[in-house]
Amino acid sequence: MTTIVGRLLRAGTSGFVAGCQASQYNIPSFGALVRVSPEENDNYKIYGIINDIHIDEDGLIRQLVTTENITAEVMKDNREKRIVPLEMSVLAIGYEQNGKIYHLLPPRPPLSLDVIYLCNDKEINQFISTGRFGYFRHILRAKELPIDELFATHFKQVKAVNKDSAWSKTAVQELMTLLRDDYPTLMSILGALRDIVE
Repeated sequence: MTTIVGRLLRAGTSGFVAGCQASQYNIPSFGALVRVSPEENDNYKIYGIINDIHIDEDGLIRQLVTTENITAEVMKDNREKRIVPLEMSVLAIGYEQNGKIYHLLPPRPPLSLDVIYLCNDKEINQFISTGRFGYFRHILRAKELPIDELFATHFKQVKAVNKDSAWSKTAVQELMTLLRDDYPTLMSILGALRDIVE
């Protein structure tokens, strides 16, 4: 089953921002692997990893937070009927073209209002089994992100769908190789992975 996460708000080659209604709050999660097929084109898909989720305030929210007694009806109305979107920032980590997956930045970004889908188990396994962890460099390059937590949640997602423990061991070895000259970042990531990797 394909789960829709939201629709594209804005995009660039290295990433994009998607939005959904606050009532869909339980669908997207930090670190989840997602995909978008621009213009409903099955021959071209962009893969990304959710690196931030936030809800912007508006004038009504600013007024409501100063109110002493907010009723359940007001809370429900605000969360289910108002159209203030929940926004997700997504880091582009690869693409698929004509059935072949590349761990490179996509040649062109998706378009506004394209649908963002949560990757299913099969798609996650296909993406991670391509190449030799080339998409790690996109995550490591994003120094402004909490990359240690991003790797930990990604490993947790992969572990849930891929029972092969060899993937985790090989992935950790790849991180150690990539970060051999950046000991603080390596230790931060390994610390976050401690509870995920056996």
